[in-house]
Amino acid sequence: MAISSTIHKISLNIANMDAHYYDSHDLTVAQHPSETDFRFMIRLIAFMANANERLGFTKGIASDDEPDLWEKSLTNEIELWIDLGQPDEKRIRKACGRAKQVIIYTYHEGKARVWWQQQKQKCQRFNNLKVIHINAEGLEAMIKRSMQLQCNIQDDEIYLSDDESNVTITLEEFEI
Repeated sequence: MAISSTIHKISLNIANMDAHYYDSHDLTVAQHPSETDFRFMIRLIAFMANANERLGFTKGIASDDEPDLWEKSLTNEIELWIDLGQPDEKRIRKACGRAKQVIIYTYHEGKARVWWQQQKQKCQRFNNLKVIHINAEGLEAMIKRSMQLQCNIQDDEIYLSDDESNVTITLEEFEI
């Protein structure tokens, strides 16, 4: 019998001073059985950093044809494609060809820097690509089946809190 996904209910309040975005989101998000708690929380951070009314979670890990998150226009064009981790050049090329903007969020410090040094030169031709590293130690301690999170974003820092803890997350854009 296959292991099923874990469903998380998230009540999220976002105050993004950098983007002048202030809203609440009630999310129901599935965590794939092979997805670690840390990666799941990184997916939430990527949502918070780019939140708007059309940004949504996709099948993610369960699908090769979709990113982890995307924003689609009213005419179903992909405005924003968000991937996590260290995708290969073929996937980056595909994403940049299909979407107006692509953001790759990396999250393992040592591995991310080595991966980026290998990919950097190949990615210079993509004008619609950003690569951002998320520094978020201790983030997975906040994961629960039901979460109430407060998110404040200012100067590329995310202050995330719940009833029990606070975490400061920094975003560092890699130079292309």
